Amino acid sequence: MAAKTRKKISLFNIFNITGFIVFSILVIYPFWQTIVISFSDAESASSLGLNLWPDRWITDAYQFVFSYENIMVAYLNTIIRTVAGTALIVCFTVLAAYPLSKKDLPYRNFFTIFFLIAMFFSGGMIPDYLLIKNLGLLDNSLSLILPSAVNVFFIIIMRNYFMTIDKGLEESAIMDGANYLTILTKIIIPVSKPVIATVALWAAVFHWNEWFHALVYLQDDSKTVLQIVVRDMLTAMDMTKNAQMGGGGMSNSDLLLSNVRAATVIISIGPIILVYPFVQKYFIKGIMIGSLKG
Repeated sequence: MAAKTRKKISLFNIFNITGFIVFSILVIYPFWQTIVISFSDAESASSLGLNLWPDRWITDAYQFVFSYENIMVAYLNTIIRTVAGTALIVCFTVLAAYPLSKKDLPYRNFFTIFFLIAMFFSGGMIPDYLLIKNLGLLDNSLSLILPSAVNVFFIIIMRNYFMTIDKGLEESAIMDGANYLTILTKIIIPVSKPVIATVALWAAVFHWNEWFHALVYLQDDSKTVLQIVVRDMLTAMDMTKNAQMGGGGMSNSDLLLSNVRAATVIISIGPIILVYPFVQKYFIKGIMIGSLKG
């Protein structure tokens, strides 16, 4: 009986490991192919095949992208926007979620319903534009940060997480004379790293990828973001089908749109990929606990 059980477990492990290996290959291969195409020449990129390794590694696509007008300014603007916007979202989310996690908060249900209504309904693009205009934020970088500073979904997730924290921690702190602000900063926030890291990651990804508000609210090219410049660059290349490159130490060659598109993908997702490993250990725990408590 024990031998049959061990055999079943062994077969399960084999199928389990094989399945995860196949799944990992399916996930990793498109990303690796994008890297290979970004470092390939036009001939290699246009040929059919798996493209597991380029014939020769070249950086023409990256040199073309970084030499494009305003690309570095836009990259810096996107980094500043992501850092500032993420910090603002996390701060407002904590300040809104903590009171809502208190069952003895007066009119708690009313405020919760008020937040939920705001999550499901919005004024639309034209009222948003008129509001930004009346606030004097047109062509101002703050128009990319302030309208998204409060996210109801993040507040609900963090509120639910706060409700799972042992109430004895707060009660003992109150008995020692601590006020709610001290409890929040000294007790609640330190034990809430998983959900805070999760919300911070979501906010960072949103601000890094969001481009529509910059397209609508900004006119000054010096304030634009990376995604707008990349969009303009790829549109211009798509019209000409390829970019002629030469000189500057590079061999004369045609750089295909696929080369540049692959390079922009790697450049665009690079910072997020670098940040993700540091918050990944908190991610699953934060979202699971925050989504269970009602």
